[in-house]
Amino acid sequence: MGTGTVHLDLQDAVATLTLDSPPMNPMDRGMVSRLEERLSECRLNPKVRSLVLRGAGSRAFSAGSDLAELRALIASGREALAAKFAQDEGVFGALAHFPKPTVAAIEGAAIGGGLELAVCCDLVVAARSAKLGLPEVRLGVFPGSGGTVRVTRRIGAARARRMMLLGDSIAADTALAWGLVDEICDDGQAVSEALGLAGRLATGPALAQQGCKAALDAAMDMAEADALAVANEWAVELGFSQDLAEGLRAFDEKRKPVFGADSIRL
Repeated sequence: MGTGTVHLDLQDAVATLTLDSPPMNPMDRGMVSRLEERLSECRLNPKVRSLVLRGAGSRAFSAGSDLAELRALIASGREALAAKFAQDEGVFGALAHFPKPTVAAIEGAAIGGGLELAVCCDLVVAARSAKLGLPEVRLGVFPGSGGTVRVTRRIGAARARRMMLLGDSIAADTALAWGLVDEICDDGQAVSEALGLAGRLATGPALAQQGCKAALDAAMDMAEADALAVANEWAVELGFSQDLAEGLRAFDEKRKPVFGADSIRL
């Protein structure tokens, strides 16, 4: 198993997870395992209200799979390679369906599995000189850790086909225009911008945010009637939440609401 690790820092209800194997922060199996552990910690910790995911250093958020490890897994046989992709599916899915708001901060390269991981977050901030790409086809494979689904849902099938079939990287301004990222900023400022967004999210109504995420996921994954049923169920539950009561009081009193009475549903 690889040597990559993930550091956790908690400040003012915002957890920052740092993929730490510079300069390129490859997503080896050790890194993915540590990410799984950190996500579980943050999910269960009521002090964590939002999460920022970043890469160590300035050269990369993550350059994707560790090719030496990939070669070794292939040499070990089909079962070993299948286990790698099963692990990715579970951990990347845990981030994609994390019950608290998440923000990815991209400095440098987000390539292959690194980009597939970044788009699991609710919001993505990229530095102006960042490069984003899915170059797997140049090695004779394709994005196998969720990119065919999650990138396509962000930017549409035509643009996703272009990225995946040609394997070309795109610049941050193109990624913004396509909807692959949500905000671009000056180089060196992606983490700061992401922390600012996460700080705003951390003061919001946690249960309503969870419900919103669940309803949006349902809209992407389910038939219309089923997705509407999920949204309606959450809407009714939130109607009796303490945070809604606080929001209505604050509206009447012409002040900013102070949320935090309701916890997420685990």
